[in-house]
Amino acid sequence: MTKVKNWQLNREVEYPYAEPAEKRDYQWAMVFNPNRCIGCQTCTMACKSTWTQGEGQEQMWWNNVETKPFGGFPVGWDFNLLQELPNGKTIFEAAPSGERVFGYQPDEREYDYPNIYEDVPAGEYPVAESDANGFVSKVDAVETDPDRDIPQRVWFFYLQRVCNHCSYPACLAACPRKAIYKREEDGIVLIDQKRCRGYRECVKACPYKKPFFNSATKVSEKCIGCYPRIEQGLVTRCVAACVGKIRLYGNINDPEGPLHYLVHEEKVALPLYPQFGTQPNVYYIPPRWAPLEFLAQMFGNGDKNKVRETIQKYVHPSPKLLATLGLFGTTNEIIKKIEYASDFSWAEGITEQGKRVRVPVEEPLEIRQGDFSNEP
Repeated sequence: MTKVKNWQLNREVEYPYAEPAEKRDYQWAMVFNPNRCIGCQTCTMACKSTWTQGEGQEQMWWNNVETKPFGGFPVGWDFNLLQELPNGKTIFEAAPSGERVFGYQPDEREYDYPNIYEDVPAGEYPVAESDANGFVSKVDAVETDPDRDIPQRVWFFYLQRVCNHCSYPACLAACPRKAIYKREEDGIVLIDQKRCRGYRECVKACPYKKPFFNSATKVSEKCIGCYPRIEQGLVTRCVAACVGKIRLYGNINDPEGPLHYLVHEEKVALPLYPQFGTQPNVYYIPPRWAPLEFLAQMFGNGDKNKVRETIQKYVHPSPKLLATLGLFGTTNEIIKKIEYASDFSWAEGITEQGKRVRVPVEEPLEIRQGDFSNEP
């Protein structure tokens, strides 16, 4: 094991390979905004119809949308690991003797229910009282978070998941064949199908359970980051297909890019389970209505204050943040750079091909005159 700097945990962590993640010019990354997600699964089917239609890929969902707090694919992927992982240790630091990663192998049956507990909420519904005529006369007060004034009696949210293309991938660390690697040009994590022998160590090691074993070909497969599209300057299939415009793809290491601003400057997007120690490169704007305790475990490494501050920035956005959020889902081309109006009344994304996409913060208001007057 060597020591590497994990900025998400703000400390050095152990990792089998000295990957200079902080020196990489281009790192594949995404920001998801669950506050906008409607759970339509359009992204899921776009990915499925593009990449995993073959024999042995029936239960492969490289992209999936699961309903939290109860849903998960494979079933219990996060709970099963969290309840066994020693507190304060990453999956590399907690590895048993003779192994590089602390993980577990899911049972095959846990892949049979990709939509388990979809739209199932937590909590109790308010109780209504009716008068003698059947009219509702009183509804129990809804409990709120005093810090955010957000109803929390009944809640759930959609969690969008793809391979995180981590800076310190557990799958890469665990592979005895060294069949897994990060592409030098963009940090995408791939499996060399010719070197893979199907030992499934990657499946066991990945804390997010995003590598899959193909029973027909006897090798492992995973999300390839849509690299054929990325090489053409196009966003991934899940980003392009998203109905709710909740996804933004880009290079997180480019100071002029939108992801660098959202994650490192505005700090409005957080990684999923940073305590695992892989430094994932998919980030989430936490859903504003879910309990802080739950969100802190999922996105804040237990720090409720961090999550609270992140949500407050989203609920009360700065003019620059509000302008940036308008660029989600506006183009199929990768936005490389953002320019703003001096008063932040619009944001303009500049793609890798040089195309400019301008989005106004406020829609213009026009009052019709004469025969087409708005007056009654």
